[in-house]
Amino acid sequence: MIGIISDSHDNLMAVRKAIRVFTDAGCGLVVHAGDFVAPFTATELRSLGCPVKAVFGNCDGEKRGLAAAFAGLGEIGAAPLIFDHFGLKFLVSHLSAPVPGYIRGKKCDVLIYGHTHKPEIRTENGILIINPGEAGGWVHGKSTVALLDPIALSAEIIGL
Repeated sequence: MIGIISDSHDNLMAVRKAIRVFTDAGCGLVVHAGDFVAPFTATELRSLGCPVKAVFGNCDGEKRGLAAAFAGLGEIGAAPLIFDHFGLKFLVSHLSAPVPGYIRGKKCDVLIYGHTHKPEIRTENGILIINPGEAGGWVHGKSTVALLDPIALSAEIIGL
């Protein structure tokens, strides 16, 4: 399983709940689609026991601190982040604006994004598109993440 989280916005209680969900599901990888906000939020992810791949969001002003927090944890950088895992090509972005272009270009098998704070799972042009919603729960009052089964190429939204 692959855990997917976005827009945690310093809500440590929600991040800790997400970590429990990902650990209980046996995730071998976690993807964060941006907006940690502060580096101490990223530090919480060390307890996962698996690598984390992430992109910076528009609210991640302390990029140097976040990069330092990721040392030995995984990879964080500017979007788009493109990588292969489990035989699938992943593309991770924070902002939703470039998503239509990525879909038209069929540059990946799985496209993950955040920013809108609205959970979404759909398939378009053969691409599985996942927005896990907002882990922080500050905007809509609902904290959510997603779990992706890379074998079945299916995902589900999980409430925290």
